[in-house]
Amino acid sequence: MTPQRRIGYINPQTTTSQQIRPSLVTWFLQRPQSIPFLLAIFLILAWISLRVQLVSHTPAHSSHRDALANLVRFHSSYVAKDNRGWLFDPIALALDSGVSGGAVTCASLHVGEIRPGKLRGNHRHHDCNETFLIWGAATRFRLENSEEDDGYAEVIIGRDEVAVAASPVDKAHALLNIDSVRSIFFIGCQDNVINYNASSTDFNVWKDL
Repeated sequence: MTPQRRIGYINPQTTTSQQIRPSLVTWFLQRPQSIPFLLAIFLILAWISLRVQLVSHTPAHSSHRDALANLVRFHSSYVAKDNRGWLFDPIALALDSGVSGGAVTCASLHVGEIRPGKLRGNHRHHDCNETFLIWGAATRFRLENSEEDDGYAEVIIGRDEVAVAASPVDKAHALLNIDSVRSIFFIGCQDNVINYNASSTDFNVWKDL
């Protein structure tokens, strides 16, 4: 009896199914028509990124009067970074916010308190630029500005706001606490060591404060 021979069949689909087919996205990216589409996506993402950065660096309560007083303000909840409270570099924040004429480096530094109804400043330095960080109470901040009719620009900082201000050389400044309860706290950074006994500082610039 003749033994039966087994005939093997090769399935041509086996090799074909094992081949990795390029995806639709890969196929599209290989087409020349994809270049304008990719450029459009890139421009949209870049625009969104710039808008996010602009919002993150724009103070919540800035105004034309603030610009005249060379000041930017933030609500305390705006500058808070975590549940411990707010923390930032006032010099960097002033520069990023467009406040010009202040100290870029701190050759001297003052930290102080102004109690309700009390005044600090009301003087003019001829030998240094100064940058302030102000918080804690309702504050009247005044800065000498020759473009204003009264010769100065003045703004009110709310008790729940944090403000960064700059007083360029030869510009008088004053901080008056108009809060009935709270104290003002401030940091003053000067780019030169101040000698208050020298003639480089004019005192009692404004008589109405």
